Amino acid sequence: MNFQTLFLSASGRIGRQSFWIAFLILFVANMILGAIIGAMGQNNLANLLRLVVNLVFCYFWVCVYSKRLHDMGKSGWLQLVVWAVWIVALVAAVVLGGAAFMAAMSGGAGAGNGAALAAMGSVMLPLALAGLVSLGFLIWVGVTPSQPGDNAYGPSPTREPAAA
Repeated sequence: MNFQTLFLSASGRIGRQSFWIAFLILFVANMILGAIIGAMGQNNLANLLRLVVNLVFCYFWVCVYSKRLHDMGKSGWLQLVVWAVWIVALVAAVVLGGAAFMAAMSGGAGAGNGAALAAMGSVMLPLALAGLVSLGFLIWVGVTPSQPGDNAYGPSPTREPAAA
C-alpha cells in the first residue's frame, strides 16, 4: 500500500481493507493532532493551525472515500451527499436553536431553564441525524464488496499481478 497515493490522490481504487486501515490512521492522527492543538489553548496561532489541519484532513478523507467509491463502481462525487446533509443540518440547528432561544427569552423569568433545554434539543436533533447519515455512509462504503474486475476507475485493487 502506497500511503502517498492513498492519501493524496483521489483517482484509482482501494479495497475494503485499505479503506479501514486509512480510516484508522486518519482517525487516530486527527485525535492526536486535535489533542496537541487543544493543549495550545485558544490563541490565533492555535486557531490557524486548527484550520489548516482540518482542511488537510478533509482533503485526505475526500481522497480515501473517492477511491473506495470508485472501487464500488460509484463516482467519488457521491460523498457530496453527506457534506450536503451536514450543511442542511447545521443550518437547521442554527435556525431551530435560534427560534427556541428567542422563545425562551420572551417567555418571562421562570421559563429560562426549561426553554434553554428545549433549545439544546432543537440544536442537537438535526446534528444527531446528520451524524447517523454519516455513520451509515461510512458503514456502507466500508463493507460493500468491490466491483469485480476492471471498471471505469481502474483495475481491481485485489487483482493478482500477471506472471512475468
